[in-house]
Amino acid sequence: MQEVSVIIPNYNGMAYLEGVLSSLEQQDFQNFETILVDNGSADGSVAFVMGNFPWVHIVELPDNFGFSRAVNEGIYASRAPYVLLLNNDTEVDKSFVREMLASIKGHKKAFSCSARMIRYHERNKLDDAGNYYCALGWAFARGKGKDIHTYEKEDRIFTSCAGAAIYRKKIFEKIGYFDEEHFAYLEDIDVGYRARIFGYENWYAPKALVYHVGSGTSGSRYNQFKTRYSSRNNIYLIYKNMPALQILLNLPFLIVGFGMKILFFTQKGMGREYIAGIKNGFQISRKNKKVKFHLKNLGRYGKIQLELWWNLIYRLFA
Repeated sequence: MQEVSVIIPNYNGMAYLEGVLSSLEQQDFQNFETILVDNGSADGSVAFVMGNFPWVHIVELPDNFGFSRAVNEGIYASRAPYVLLLNNDTEVDKSFVREMLASIKGHKKAFSCSARMIRYHERNKLDDAGNYYCALGWAFARGKGKDIHTYEKEDRIFTSCAGAAIYRKKIFEKIGYFDEEHFAYLEDIDVGYRARIFGYENWYAPKALVYHVGSGTSGSRYNQFKTRYSSRNNIYLIYKNMPALQILLNLPFLIVGFGMKILFFTQKGMGREYIAGIKNGFQISRKNKKVKFHLKNLGRYGKIQLELWWNLIYRLFA
């Protein structure tokens, strides 16, 4: 039985597929399957993979249903106890799969482990050393743009970046899969946050190296689609994962955080999109369920809240 299922969501990413799939072919650990989930690409991605990488199992979706739906379909199709999500615009080190598997096996309470992501075109700089969330309602990648050697120790993180992360499949059955309401953006913060509420951990695996181009599907770091969905999903994430009292506790910070983001995106000419996303976030929150609050989880909520405050300090001053 294969130990790992590598799942690659793809939407019109043919320009990157040879790089990521060739690097998987060269792994020094081979007990894994690879599943490409195609979100209705129109660029010949499926034909290219079928013709050049016949060992890849392909799940074809008829339209672009977003990142969350794509990775869920991959998880459903997987046959291994561990699922490793990988962006299509990446290349991985030859020991990547082995290191990811070793990391999650080494932590019995781990829901996920996040790789050390390095900028593809600036290989002396980090792209992501674990995802974090703070009391301002800001999600951020630890170490982004810093020297590659800044974070070289394995440690607990807030959540894993789903662009290169391994998960225990059986835990999804308990806490729920990626929330398809998110479509794309912050879905990894949401599922990792949810796992924390249930008592699981997320870890950083610095020996697992990934070279990430960035914005391979969306096309740019800032655009109207990403701006609107990011603010929309942030409102939904807060509503879904924070009990009412915790929302009230963080409300002053959240007002400041969202206000600063409005000003930031207004300067970039996308203020209306950001505000529209906030409004849409409240709309979708009203029709979806919160994570059910249990008194037995009170200590976990307290620990998460302390991290939200600490992450705020880190974000502003580190």
